[in-house]
This record gives sequence, C-alpha cells and structure tokens, in this order.
Amino acid sequence: MEDHPVWDLPVRGATPGTAAPELLRELSGISSATACAKLHAQGIRRTFVSGPRPLTAGQAVVGRVRTLQFMPQREDVASGLGHEYVERHTALWAVLEAVEPGDVLMVQAYGSTHTGCFGDMLVRYFQRKGGAGIVVDGCIRDLPRVRQTGLPIWSTGATPHYASQAELFPWAYDVPIACGGVLVLPGDLVVADDDGAVVVPRRRAEAVVAAAREHEEWERFSRARIEEGGALADYYPLTAETRAEYERWRDRNSA
Repeated sequence: MEDHPVWDLPVRGATPGTAAPELLRELSGISSATACAKLHAQGIRRTFVSGPRPLTAGQAVVGRVRTLQFMPQREDVASGLGHEYVERHTALWAVLEAVEPGDVLMVQAYGSTHTGCFGDMLVRYFQRKGGAGIVVDGCIRDLPRVRQTGLPIWSTGATPHYASQAELFPWAYDVPIACGGVLVLPGDLVVADDDGAVVVPRRRAEAVVAAAREHEEWERFSRARIEEGGALADYYPLTAETRAEYERWRDRNSA
C-alpha cells in the first residue's frame, strides 16, 4: 500500500458483545435445519449461507460471529503485490488477532475460486487463539494440512492461490458482510453442521431455542410412533389428535 493511501485500511468495526455461555450451550443442541425452520416461522427467511460446505463431515459448531470482508482489488488502493508482507497489515491479519475463544469467523469472498482466504498457517493461528470454526463463501488453500488441524470449516472449495493473489483484498473486519447471500452482523450467532451454516440474529436466539426445544421434543415422539408403525399423516406434522397424544406422552416423561 502507498505511503499516502487513498483509503485507510484495514476498516474496523466495533467489537461485538459476547453471548451468554448458557445460550450457546442450548443452541449447540439444535441442528441448522431446525434453526433455519424456526427463524423462517418468525419471518426471518434468508438465514442459510448458500455455497459453503463442510470440509469434514460430521463436524458442527455454534458460536458468536466475527466477520471478515474481502473487496475487489483496485491497484491505486490495494493490490496483492508483496504477498504476506502486504497482507500482514490487512484485515485478514487484524481479525485473527481480534478473535476470542469460541468465536466463529464468517467471511465475505463472493464465492471466488481464485482467492485462498486461509491457508495452513493462518488456520493454525486462528485455532490457537481459540477460534471455534470458519465459514467462508470462498476457498481455502493447503487443504490436506488444514484438514489435519481438525478445525470445523465450511468453504466453497480449495485453490492454490493466496488471499490477495487474484481479484480480492482483505478490506474490513467486525463490519456487516454478505456471506453466501445472507446479511451477517458482527455478534450474530451461527449454527453450522453437515446441512450447512445458518445465521441466527442475536436478538432472535432465545426465541429460536425455545421453539426448537419444543419442536425437537415432538419430533422425538413422532419418530418413535412412526417406527412403531404409525401413519406419517398422523404424526408428521402432528394432528390435533396426535398432538394431544404427544402432550400426554410429554407429561408422563417429564414427571
């Protein structure tokens, strides 16, 4: 970057507030599918981060969101020339220093196939700082070594490129971003598993937990009845009659 830059980088937002450990614990018992459905019922329709898939099947993560925003390069403002000697002064390095234990980093990268937003060394540093997972609507590099870390990561693929080698540049952190077509605000919560990542607005989290708890309880009842030979039309979703049956079952099992 120039001695007299066109724009002061990196752009930084305010550090988001923390989430209550009990709330995160309760959210960790909810699938992304249930979180998505319950938010939809509340009128929040665009919560599924389209594109990123889990690097390793069977992993799941819940956490407070920290954000990283890539922007298109413009040579008079920021370019990839200089590789890590430039990148170490960008939002990419800065957000890694800002991460706190349990945070999930969500990244706006436009689905770029030529931008390796994270590689082996950065993932290891993020993990050492206590980061819980990464969701990026773009690629990573050093795939075999990144997988060895065991860190839960959702991405759109892999690339040999480093972060600013092609068309993007790490611009801002702890700012609102668009990730996989979803508005993500710093301090939001995210639930990610094999079905993908779902953003839970912080102010909706308690309502999601309450709705999900009841939903998963009646699904457990319905699953048992269907396995016993019950009719799908009777038990999924519940009818008025089978809901009364479920409530009797719930009362007996909670006594």
